[in-house]
Amino acid sequence: MKILVMNAGSSSQKSCLYEVPDRGLPEQPATPVWEAQIDWTHQQGIAELKVTTPAGAVLKEEVPFQSRMPVVAQMLETLWNGDTQVLSDASSIDVVGHRVVHGGEHYHDSVRITPEVKATIADLAALAPVHNPVNLEGIEAIEKALGDVAQVAVFDTAFHARMPDYAAIYPVPYEWVEKGIRRYGFHGTSHRYCTQRTAQLLNRDPNNLRLVTCHLGNGCSLAAIRNGRSIDTTMGFTPLDGLMMGTRSGSVDPSILLYLMHEEGYTAEKLERLLNQNSGLLGISGVSNDMRLVMKAIAEGNPRAKLALDVYLHRLRQLIGSMIASLGGLDALVFTAGVGENAPHVRAGACEAFAYMGLKLDLEKNEQSPRDQVISTPDSTVPVLIIHTQEDWAIARECWEIVQE
Repeated sequence: MKILVMNAGSSSQKSCLYEVPDRGLPEQPATPVWEAQIDWTHQQGIAELKVTTPAGAVLKEEVPFQSRMPVVAQMLETLWNGDTQVLSDASSIDVVGHRVVHGGEHYHDSVRITPEVKATIADLAALAPVHNPVNLEGIEAIEKALGDVAQVAVFDTAFHARMPDYAAIYPVPYEWVEKGIRRYGFHGTSHRYCTQRTAQLLNRDPNNLRLVTCHLGNGCSLAAIRNGRSIDTTMGFTPLDGLMMGTRSGSVDPSILLYLMHEEGYTAEKLERLLNQNSGLLGISGVSNDMRLVMKAIAEGNPRAKLALDVYLHRLRQLIGSMIASLGGLDALVFTAGVGENAPHVRAGACEAFAYMGLKLDLEKNEQSPRDQVISTPDSTVPVLIIHTQEDWAIARECWEIVQE
């Protein structure tokens, strides 16, 4: 079975093709037979397209664009044309899986895409204005290029959709709840994958584990996972809630926003931009949203960069603690995504707060940042793991399972 995965974001389009047996999926994540990325924002009006294959073929092009659809079509054509060809023709693709950020209260699982599903994704754009419209663009690009091939929507929110109401409902007038204002959570595909991979590595039943998974990238979220399900998470109605992130503030006192509107004349649009694009590591450090550059500035004696790291770690420890409280205990702590997988100082700083419960990092292993390994000591009461999140493979798995139904 040939499964194409489309992972569309606001600034990039990542895609890959998997070829897996019809009879069953391999236990280990498969290696894509083709990978492509489009960067929309690096150069104004220019899309940067890069395509690679395991055989060593590489295509790099700069494509002038006014709309995304023709560029996506050009990317897809590299599957069956040119040096990066891996298919005889477009009809070889059996199913296409799309990451869709927001499924609202409608979708608790991945679903086949129908006109009704497309309409709902469009309606939910108000809750994810940066992501849902481009996710929909990807779906329509596939319809145009591949016709009536089966398509599957894999929602970031789905893994959290069965959270208990006491974790999902904000303490606001109940009329707001009836309007759909609640905690939805995000990064669900990553949290689900890490749950399954952790159980595999520990040789444990995922339905008998209490996990805190820490997805720390430019966007950051934690999930409290019990019996294979998310019971609490840090992102909320939107991805702005929770942890301090690269450019997002995370949780702030809402009265700050009211104060700035009343006393400083800030508009809702200005606040939205500042909280989403000019806060977090970038806002405090004044250096960058990239943890590596913040650490470099710290080494050079920059006090604001040091403050940014201190705030980041304080909030990370604080919210890991809250996730453990929601679980009533902890069987494993998991770090994933760009910062989670590659920043030893962040993992060490987070874990030192939980030494009181017998959690011990193997400092040498932690410094090496090994993928898919336990990095705690043998006598640690709680295993600590680094998991290389593979959202694309998780989406491919969802597609395979839905096609089998």
